[in-house]
Amino acid sequence: MRCGFVSLVGRPNVGKSTLLNELLGMKLAITSNVSGTTRNIIQGIYNDEDSQIVFIDTPGIHKPTHKLGNLMNKKAYNNTEGVDVILFLVDIYHGFGRGDEFVLNRIKDHDIPIFLLLNKIDQIKDKSILLARIAELKEKYDFAEIIPISAVKHDNLDTLIAVLKKYLPEMEKIYSEEDLTNVSTKFIMAEFVREKVLELTKQEIPHTVTCYVENYEEEENLVHIQVLIVVDRENVKKIIIGKNGSMLKEIGSRARYDMEKFLGKKVFLETYVKTLKNWRDEEKYFLELGLKEEDE
Repeated sequence: MRCGFVSLVGRPNVGKSTLLNELLGMKLAITSNVSGTTRNIIQGIYNDEDSQIVFIDTPGIHKPTHKLGNLMNKKAYNNTEGVDVILFLVDIYHGFGRGDEFVLNRIKDHDIPIFLLLNKIDQIKDKSILLARIAELKEKYDFAEIIPISAVKHDNLDTLIAVLKKYLPEMEKIYSEEDLTNVSTKFIMAEFVREKVLELTKQEIPHTVTCYVENYEEEENLVHIQVLIVVDRENVKKIIIGKNGSMLKEIGSRARYDMEKFLGKKVFLETYVKTLKNWRDEEKYFLELGLKEEDE
């Protein structure tokens, strides 16, 4: 049995969460076209007949502008140590930029095999361009493997799993097959709401919005969920609520669909919006919102 831990790293918006969801065959991490969507460290557990791989989805590594950004980077860095393999994702369609160089410089001194995953190959029609970029990136670092993939199209993901197994130690399974993730169901429900906020309010960066579950009550065929949406400015609150509450209603409707699909039950969802000014720079809010461990 091949088992181990694998970290997904890269700059924001290169497709780490999409890749995690596709590898697991379920929606666990939220995705959006807005950079910096993932904040917390999410572990997704992949099982097949001869392996168990614990994938660790990390926040996109970036140049921080506030304490929350520093915390997100710290979480990402900490989760590239002690793993068996690092998957370094690059958006090959947009090319290898300064942000990718920044990430590579932070991880290349680890004595851990690093795979270079060239994501979004489905967007490159001229394969000679892809081959030229692969040749160029080979000069950047002695990567253990270079694998072109399309997370959204599931291209080469079976190959990725097969190659990964060769780098994992032989050992007993780390978790039971019933375990899917390290995060709670309440956390996933709150993230579904935040994803819909990002989908529908593209004017604002995701760091100005967070969500957490204030109440979760599960009955036999129905789940009651109350989610608080936290913003740092009144004008953002107005955008999320929308005219006569229309935007908030649409956010709730879309989030409820994902919740019901995940839980397999009907969901009664209530959403509220609250302004907490400068919460991104106040460490006391990190604990309140589940973004910081008490012993950190």
